[in-house]
Amino acid sequence: MSGPANAAPDSPRRNRPRFDDLPIPDDTANLREGPDLHEQCLGLLPLIGVWRGGGEVVYPTIDGPYAYGQQLVFAHDGRPFVSYEARAWLLGPDGEVLRPAAREVGFWRPQPDGELEVLITHATGISEIFYGRARNLTSWEIETDAVVRTASAKEVSASHRLYGLVEGGDLAYVDERAMEGHPLQPHLSARLSRIAG
Repeated sequence: MSGPANAAPDSPRRNRPRFDDLPIPDDTANLREGPDLHEQCLGLLPLIGVWRGGGEVVYPTIDGPYAYGQQLVFAHDGRPFVSYEARAWLLGPDGEVLRPAAREVGFWRPQPDGELEVLITHATGISEIFYGRARNLTSWEIETDAVVRTASAKEVSASHRLYGLVEGGDLAYVDERAMEGHPLQPHLSARLSRIAG
């Protein structure tokens, strides 16, 4: 399996950190290692890997726009779902790392009829259930069906996301949000390069 032209030269040999002493299969973000990808997840195959890059956050409730760096990990353990983890950090005007930012984890659960069920939980106390579909072989669109939050979390009522592979094999995404009484509008966008997988 050949990787994208702009991937790191050692990308095929890299993976997420693994624990060899687990009594069950560990997640893998590298399709060359570990269990086979479940056939129900074949439509998500292009996402499997570790992606890193940068983006921009905007919204009427913040002073931004602000630049951020981010790493996404799409991994699997051979069962009919893909695990997802995102970590971000705010960047200063010269690209310096200012501090850790958003974190979210979840699962992408493709269904036999092609529908995607996506569960994402944020460190800020918000959990979202998305439904969506592949738009084609290299892009996926999801939108919230339900948003639940803790008492201390910001008010979020909806989210709409579009992920897709773009020219050069990078992963780009946009996230629109309805928060704090504002209608659905652009919030996050990023372009990430494959660093493992």
